[in-house]
Amino acid sequence: MLRIPAYRWFFLGQLASAFGDFLVAPALAFAVLGLTGSAADIGFVLAARTVPLVLLMLVGGALADRLPRHLVMIGADVVRAGVQAATAALVLSGQAQIWQLMALQAVHGSATAMFTPAVSGLLQQTVPPPQRQAGNALLAMQRSAAFIAAPLVATVLVVTVGPGWAIGADAVTFVASAVFLSRLRPLTGPTRKATKATTATKAPSDKSDRSDAQVAAPAARNLARDLREGWREFRSRTWVWSLISAASLTNACWSVFSVLGPALSEREFGGPEAWGLVLTAFGAGAVSGGAVALYVRPRRPLRFAALSVSLFAVPSLVMSQVSSAVPVMAGAFLGGLGLMVFNPLWETVLQREIPSTALSKVSAYEWLGSYAMQPVGMALAGPAAALWGARRTMLAVGLAHLAISLAPLAVRDVRNLTDAGEHTPAPAPAPAPDLASAAAPAAVPTAAPTAVPTERKD
Repeated sequence: MLRIPAYRWFFLGQLASAFGDFLVAPALAFAVLGLTGSAADIGFVLAARTVPLVLLMLVGGALADRLPRHLVMIGADVVRAGVQAATAALVLSGQAQIWQLMALQAVHGSATAMFTPAVSGLLQQTVPPPQRQAGNALLAMQRSAAFIAAPLVATVLVVTVGPGWAIGADAVTFVASAVFLSRLRPLTGPTRKATKATTATKAPSDKSDRSDAQVAAPAARNLARDLREGWREFRSRTWVWSLISAASLTNACWSVFSVLGPALSEREFGGPEAWGLVLTAFGAGAVSGGAVALYVRPRRPLRFAALSVSLFAVPSLVMSQVSSAVPVMAGAFLGGLGLMVFNPLWETVLQREIPSTALSKVSAYEWLGSYAMQPVGMALAGPAAALWGARRTMLAVGLAHLAISLAPLAVRDVRNLTDAGEHTPAPAPAPAPDLASAAAPAAVPTAAPTAVPTERKD
């Protein structure tokens, strides 16, 4: 895969960005704890980054389908490098205020909203169709490896020189990502496919010789029309919006873990070192999950993925019950494994089934859904823990996470979509309800990714 020049530069850019994301997450949490000692303040700072990300994600998706995607991503990287450099300077000065960190992270989230929807579309432009699952799996393994190394580096920096230096290192990773992306030349531009947007989709063709400039040329297409086109593609596929509805809620559950985990580690598990080990174990599991996804070819990829991602609930359940970091590390390993089996399978199906000219717009709705409830989870985690206790809150959230993860299996298209883009017919008895056209299940992620690992879809 890395012999393909376009994919190689894309891979290196994503590696730099992922390393910084996973480096800064624990550093920012302990920077806030050092300022106020409040888990609620951690949630407020993280929510300040996520709210504009959610609000502007659709705009980012429309831009990514109208402009050269790698240039959109470079611009976002430059903004985020400046924001994190300013954040680091404030923390290192010892004069940082929570409102200042929230304001800077809001700018960071706005830039990320421009960056994120372009990723899926750009990968499609750097890898030939037969190699896309391998390309997605390799990216998942790369992010997982970053999840192992970055928290360890963050822990060393936080303990030895303070969280400000780790945040400064995140700024450097954005510069590196921009440099790598500046070397990238896409293999093709987005392709326009004559596919009908129906719930039971058929595999589209990937042939195209159009360039980014040619596709971006019709400037008359306004933003509202782009957003309507993306919405039509999104809502016409039951398997897309049912899984994203689930992801929205499960990522909110993970956000509670991400807010309360550092506070519990500080109070009961030995401090930042314990939390760094938990995150590293999650990364080790994610590497293993990426390796599984690199080779597994399930006949029904979404069914397999939905079962796998139920493991994403395990870390919260384990942390709610134990007083040692070791079992939490084991649970985090399983959570990372399940998430990174899900993400490459999901991305591969999405890239195969969605017309290329709409892929970034659909990806924007995907990310919007995935992120939508995260600020709620982040903002409510601290108050809920103060009211009911951190462990009871985490247990309730973990049980909800598990149930929601499995709920999409009630949807026929999730169960029956095959690796050829076909749907297995329903059983013979006619009266069986058609869940493919019913309302979305009330609930049911990353890498996410997916920053905090986000179910996708960081």
